[in-house]
Amino acid sequence: MSPDVPLLTDYKKDFFLKRFPQTILGGPRLRLGYRAPPYIYVNQIILFLMPCIFGGIGTLLYQLGILEEYYTAALSGGLMLFTAFVIQFTSLYARNKSVTVERMLTTDILAEEDEHEFTSCAGAETIKFLIPGKKYVANTVFHSVLAGLVCGLGTWYLLPNRITLLCGSAAGTVLLVVFGWMTLCMGEYSLIVNTAIETATFQTQDTYEITPLMRPLYIFFFFAVDLAHRFVVNIPALGQMNQILHILFVFLPFLWALGTLPPPDALFLWAMEQVLEFGLGGSSMSTHPRLLIMFIISAGTAVTSYFIPSTIGVVLLMTGLGFLLSLNLSEIGFVFKHSVTRHRVGTKSKPLPSGSETQFTWKECLVYIIILVLALLESILLHHCARCSQFSKNSFQAIVGYILMILLILLWILREIQSVYIFGVFRNPFYPKDVQAVTLFLEKQARLMKIVVVRRILLNIVSPFAMIAFLSLDSSLQQLHSMSVSIGFTRAFRMVWQNTENALLEMVIVSAVYLLTSNADVWWNRSLDTGIRLLLSWPGAVGTAACVCADTVYYCQMVPRLTTALQSAMVAGSLGLLLPGSHYLGRFQDRLIWIMILERGYTYCCINIKGLELQETSCHAAEAQRVDEVFEGAFEQEYARMCSINEHFGNVLTPCTVLPVKLYSDAKSVLSGIIDSRDHLKTFKDDLVKVLVWILVRYCSRRSNKQRNVNNTENKGKASLIILPALNTSPQTQSSDDTDSLNSKTLDDWSDDIFGDEPTTKKGKEEEDELKVFQGINMPIPGLVESRSVSDHSIGRVPENSLYKAGILGYPAVDKGKQADMVYIPLVEFSSSHSHLLSLPEEWTSHCLPHSKMREISLLFPEEWYQFLLRQLECFHSEENVSNVLEEIAKDKVLKDLYVHAVMTCCFSLFGVDNMDPSPGHILRVYNGVLPWSVALDWLTEKPELFQLTLKAFRYTLKLMIDKASLGPIEDFKELTDCLEEYESDWYIGLVSDEKWKEAILQEKPHLFSLGYDPNMGVYTGRVLTLQELLIQVGKLNTEAVRGQWANLSWELLYATNDDEERYSIQAHPLLLRNLTVQAADPPLGYPIYSSKPVHIHLY
Repeated sequence: MSPDVPLLTDYKKDFFLKRFPQTILGGPRLRLGYRAPPYIYVNQIILFLMPCIFGGIGTLLYQLGILEEYYTAALSGGLMLFTAFVIQFTSLYARNKSVTVERMLTTDILAEEDEHEFTSCAGAETIKFLIPGKKYVANTVFHSVLAGLVCGLGTWYLLPNRITLLCGSAAGTVLLVVFGWMTLCMGEYSLIVNTAIETATFQTQDTYEITPLMRPLYIFFFFAVDLAHRFVVNIPALGQMNQILHILFVFLPFLWALGTLPPPDALFLWAMEQVLEFGLGGSSMSTHPRLLIMFIISAGTAVTSYFIPSTIGVVLLMTGLGFLLSLNLSEIGFVFKHSVTRHRVGTKSKPLPSGSETQFTWKECLVYIIILVLALLESILLHHCARCSQFSKNSFQAIVGYILMILLILLWILREIQSVYIFGVFRNPFYPKDVQAVTLFLEKQARLMKIVVVRRILLNIVSPFAMIAFLSLDSSLQQLHSMSVSIGFTRAFRMVWQNTENALLEMVIVSAVYLLTSNADVWWNRSLDTGIRLLLSWPGAVGTAACVCADTVYYCQMVPRLTTALQSAMVAGSLGLLLPGSHYLGRFQDRLIWIMILERGYTYCCINIKGLELQETSCHAAEAQRVDEVFEGAFEQEYARMCSINEHFGNVLTPCTVLPVKLYSDAKSVLSGIIDSRDHLKTFKDDLVKVLVWILVRYCSRRSNKQRNVNNTENKGKASLIILPALNTSPQTQSSDDTDSLNSKTLDDWSDDIFGDEPTTKKGKEEEDELKVFQGINMPIPGLVESRSVSDHSIGRVPENSLYKAGILGYPAVDKGKQADMVYIPLVEFSSSHSHLLSLPEEWTSHCLPHSKMREISLLFPEEWYQFLLRQLECFHSEENVSNVLEEIAKDKVLKDLYVHAVMTCCFSLFGVDNMDPSPGHILRVYNGVLPWSVALDWLTEKPELFQLTLKAFRYTLKLMIDKASLGPIEDFKELTDCLEEYESDWYIGLVSDEKWKEAILQEKPHLFSLGYDPNMGVYTGRVLTLQELLIQVGKLNTEAVRGQWANLSWELLYATNDDEERYSIQAHPLLLRNLTVQAADPPLGYPIYSSKPVHIHLY
């Protein structure tokens, strides 16, 4: 981050100096950056001046009296039309002609991007460079015809005699004609030869070739005013406007170059938005289709009211449609359609999607109907009473005006005391001072929330009906109304419901003017706010683009609960005036939430929520620190005085309130002294065996419950048979080389790195590669009696009788032809008829370890813990003597031996034959799923479910070790069982990169834990996420500052193509929060990691 970073780098400056002249001239590339033949520049100049030549011919014939005005325009337009078709078909011919192009060898790598090879003046490569052509045939024809019209009407527009009559000066006429034709040439060249790269860009991709229409569109606007002045007489204002526009016409190139005039698609949407919001009283919409539909309906309302002869009908229409159009009709229609579908099918349909749609009920629909009926009755009665009255200081309308003033003051007070600052400057003395503890804050805020009910009634019921009374009593409705009056009252009746607080302010101003001037002329629609950018700012649909990453899931979990908290704050007025286009910033720990209001109506609001990146860059950190300082100054300081001044008043961010939201707090701790403690590591193996026994017993008991619910065992009374690798099947003793060979050959290759216990990325990768090699080669182990074939292993089949075979390490190798002499393990029986319900799956029976080694490690099996678990089972509710059944199972030695083999083999695969305590590096590697290779590893990895259970037991054991070190030792088996049950139900213990980690967050597991290692500090770390109700600090951003920075970002990236990682627009600016604002822009210009679809919030 550097404050001296230039707006454009040296390379981009050279690029800009080539592009900007092209933009000013409308497309000619007169500065290429490399040497080109002279005919390239000559051809461009000829094509550029061609409209001027044709217009000059027509003008000369008109000045000589040979042709009249109409024929002059037709001649120039016809010549231009013919030339445009010739230019387009020439480009089409050059593109279809096959040309062999040899690559030019150059040492300047940067120059290769735009360097071209030209062989002749009229060669195909020259034509393709000068005239790129159109992508669509329809555009070829349309743009050519449009070029003819522009040239013809332009000749008529710039006739010297006509301009002399307007300006009355010969010198002025010459200047306007010369520079006017330059403007026309720029528009024509961009339309039919080569489109200029405009500084004002809305779409990142010009798919339908709309950009070439930009300049002719504005030129036609000037022509339209001139034609209206020619054919419509007796309008002095139109003549003055025509004179001004003739002068302004020559400055169009500068307006285009500076990006003041938007492209056609943005202009169309912006015009609809401005007319809908400021002309017809509506609101900007969350999507462009909604904007178009609402604009058509609202405009139709104003037009219809103009043609209704009855004033009562006009009032009814304006009142009724003003209320209905201010509702969230799409939500109401969706719920209605869903209800009809559900009743038609007669079954329970799918639930409504999450969001505000689930909040709307038929009771609310009934309330809306009652409000509509009352509003219609009120407007009719008061309008009838107003027929015989005129506005005066003692009239009924003036009294209503006084009531509106009182309501405005009350609503302002009730809104301001809900926020932390008044006017954004003085701290609110009624706002809670201690906002760090959620419980304490909610208790103190409860006092303020009591007055929210009063504010809701005044805002949603009293104020709208009072304003309808004020409008219905207006005497202007009694007269023969004009179109302007129709539009004005349509806007007024609509704003009563659409934006009640703004409408109340406007009517108070109108009432004050009435009282001061006693002038009853209506001026509802004279002050229109203007702006050249859409409130949405971006062309794509809201919520369809985001730079999704691993941290996105935290925002996905947060948004539904944040929406509920925002609803309460909006209803209370804590966020100030809810105007479309307003931006808010929320902060919690390392999370930044960007909230934008898209749409506002009666009792609803539509917002978009974005989540910014969690991994902070230096610029991001600098601005995030300033955000923290702003919020700390408002919420986390004790104020000695009743009213303190906002220390960060000049900042773009003004604190509003805090929101209690149930979300994950992220705590990271250093595990030094725990994971590397010898005392704790000594008990790790014993705890691991116990945890693994608990997990396997729990797994088998649950599996038996599921099986019994599906099928009833037919042979329940029969003794169950199981294949058990016996410990004493071999009469031979263990050879002296057995353990030594395993220690030296099998496990020593997987050991801690040379730097001690600290794992490294390189070592971990080598271990994974080594593991893959061992699995892929499928080498037979020396001394193994039977080795599975590669084909059987690859397709997952088990050869016949393989379940009855046992491979014994330490025996002499047997020839392949003598495999029939294999030793078979006899079938054994459970001593209890119920033991089969807790039996492990047959494929989990282990026969991969030497018998001597199995006898040795079996001594570590916790038999008392095993029997305790069996006696605590609750899977035999249907049995009469449950205790006797569990006692029989606990005494079943065959079942116990089965668990001993499975548990100890799994533990052997995690630690190997080395009986030493595990190291911290070993624990971290196994926790991450990187196991040391051993003879048991292949057996374990072939059983994915058992492998996951073993890994789960290892991770539970690690968490148990940390808890014992922090909270104290485990007293008895019951406490250990409760602890493991809590891990199972309330915790997810795994890796941040796992998909199950994301699933656990979305399912809102109360706690999550992950183990990590910080290579910079050389310490092991633990990360704990805890779901709890915490406070999110929310502040309001300056709307114009945000929109201005987004406009600059569009210019910088789309026009100047300044995509440098350290570019100007992402440099930290603590006052404007430039880096955070750029992040919040929609991709590809910004990079939020989460963006919600439009979220509808009910405000009642």
